[in-house]
Amino acid sequence: MGRHRSAVSFGIVALLIAWAMARLFANGPGYTDSFYHLNVANSLHVGDGFLDHYLWTYVDAPDSLPAPSHRYWMPLTSVLAATGMALLAAPDSFQAAQFLFVLAAGGAGAVAYVLATLLGGQRRQAWVAGLLTVMGGYFAPRWGAIDSFAPYALIGSLCLLLIGMSAKSKGNRFLYAALTGLFAGLCHLTRPDGLLMLFTALLVSFWFQHGESGMRSRMGWNRGLYTALVFTCYMLAMFPWFLRNLNATGAVLPEGGLRAIWFREYDDLFNYPNDASPGNFFADGLETLTTTRAIGIANGIGTFVAVEGVIVLAPFMLIGLWRRRRNPLLNGFWVCAIAIHLLMCLVFPLPGYRGGLFHAVSALFPFWTVLGVLGLDDAINWTAKRRESWNRGYTKALFSITVLIVGASLSLVIADRAGTGQEPALPAAYAAIHSVLPDDVRIMINDPARLYYQLGMTGVSLPNESIDVAFEIAAKYDVGYILMENVSDDGFARAAPRELQFDLDDPPRFLRQILLEDLPHARLYAFLHDSPKAS
Repeated sequence: MGRHRSAVSFGIVALLIAWAMARLFANGPGYTDSFYHLNVANSLHVGDGFLDHYLWTYVDAPDSLPAPSHRYWMPLTSVLAATGMALLAAPDSFQAAQFLFVLAAGGAGAVAYVLATLLGGQRRQAWVAGLLTVMGGYFAPRWGAIDSFAPYALIGSLCLLLIGMSAKSKGNRFLYAALTGLFAGLCHLTRPDGLLMLFTALLVSFWFQHGESGMRSRMGWNRGLYTALVFTCYMLAMFPWFLRNLNATGAVLPEGGLRAIWFREYDDLFNYPNDASPGNFFADGLETLTTTRAIGIANGIGTFVAVEGVIVLAPFMLIGLWRRRRNPLLNGFWVCAIAIHLLMCLVFPLPGYRGGLFHAVSALFPFWTVLGVLGLDDAINWTAKRRESWNRGYTKALFSITVLIVGASLSLVIADRAGTGQEPALPAAYAAIHSVLPDDVRIMINDPARLYYQLGMTGVSLPNESIDVAFEIAAKYDVGYILMENVSDDGFARAAPRELQFDLDDPPRFLRQILLEDLPHARLYAFLHDSPKAS
């Protein structure tokens, strides 16, 4: 009974912490991903469906606007935000959109609490691991964001836990297999790399079936049936989205994202047309391969230590995992952890460096906090055997409190510095163009998702191409204006890709500058579509 009361108490505390963090540090969208997901959520809420009125990337670019949404990202984040608005009857409300994300952040803490208990941890260890998860460390300002962080932390960690339970359980393997497939599908609906969860489930099954006889007997059931159950339930979750994509775009899933393997720099995401290919990638031999993969590896190490390990827990996580490496509950976790890091560091290093890995490891975070807390106690036990003067109980309690204080302090500092606490103010350049341009024009701009969210004006992203190519894009998508932001005194537009830079004081003849009062760091130009294009 006491264990149940402790679990209920933890759940209440976890939700209160998640709610407080969301109110303090994520009270408005602060970056492109969040703007994008909110825009589609609003579209869903008013009945317009999965629709984009602007173009933020030229990967799988449509022929015209508006166009089907989520041609690069996955849809569940927008669906959850729209559901929150519907449940609270609050359209266009960021706080209502956050509702299910706050529950997800608290739920991720609950997964850590349950996992610690299943691994034989004491109540103290379960509380510490759960609280560290909810506080988040580097995830603190993101748990309440309209982004995939909190949903993937909950859904992904639950999927990994179910994979472990299906390997460990003797009486409910069919149920766990079905739930594993369902949650693998939900993971894929949350993130493209969520497909790894399906592969992880199948790989763990085959691992046991092809292992030693003792390991084979531990599964004790038909591999084919397991595979069929997992895959069928995965398809139940994914089939509606596959059908939508077929009807909207003619493909089950967009293929353009795979081009990111061949990105030479992150701004290749904005190339037009997107020409990332093995031929271009290896044009200068192996130099680009070694450079980009070195970036990915360095980012992977930094992410593991700082983000996943909350800095102080990183070595203890490895101790905890090593000592429990044969526990079936962790089979899916460590397989998926290796796969995620290999994928984001070596296959997609540039998207991984720019946030892909950060997003993906949210599913691992509840497991890492548990292993870190257990590993810390393992280290104390090892030391106490060699130092008889140590009081194990007192030392463990002291170190647990210390870890919580460090985790809380780190979370608060990181969240405060992230600057995502308030609804983003309308940039001066946005206010200026809104005062001089009609609402129905389209603008080529650094962040069209933010422009649409704040002003309802549509447009396309600045391409990583010459201004001549930008003129062609403007003609194709009926774009009338281009805004260059963050212009330095020497005329360099810091908010524009490198390839787009041109002499802002002497623009091509198909551009006409529109003066913006008291805005020396922003330049607005009209595209003159009826003029001959400059050579």
